[in-house]
Amino acid sequence: MIQDETSLSPSGFRTDARHAMRMALQAAQAAADRGEVPVGAVVLGPDGTVLSVASNRVEATHDASAHAELLAMQEAASRLGSPRLSGCTVVVTLEPCPMCAAAMVHFRIARVVFGAYDPKGGGVEHGPRLFERPGCLHRPDVIGGVRETEASRQLRIFFQKLRQRQTERLTDVSHGVQLAERNARS
Repeated sequence: MIQDETSLSPSGFRTDARHAMRMALQAAQAAADRGEVPVGAVVLGPDGTVLSVASNRVEATHDASAHAELLAMQEAASRLGSPRLSGCTVVVTLEPCPMCAAAMVHFRIARVVFGAYDPKGGGVEHGPRLFERPGCLHRPDVIGGVRETEASRQLRIFFQKLRQRQTERLTDVSHGVQLAERNARS
């Protein structure tokens, strides 16, 4: 069930989720600084303690599955010594993709809190809406749009810079080809 953060009471979970989202945004920025897509995730234990913080490491590890959510859940499970994270909350800066959403089902995550919606690659509110499918074995509570503006801005800036670098590289290559052609004619 998708909820908006404004439906939460002023105390308790909202405060925890917003603080954890701040941590996730910091992890996402660290990923961006390394050239990774800026996604950060935090796993909170049932009592609200931080079990793990992770960010995307796809480029660094050459592993397409090294998404922030998966890495954070794996670390939390290892820390707890259990393959199940019952009662835990995943706070992530971007709506989870289908792969990460499926992993959340298997980890038995109680709550998913995300920042930016992902109309193209999301698997919770968009795309296959995994948690709403009839065969879904476990359905976590979902809250979308927490610090959405900040999370969306972080992604937008990253991809603008990436496109700019690609354009600059193409310009450099084009300039190099022109020089080579001039030299060949000389």
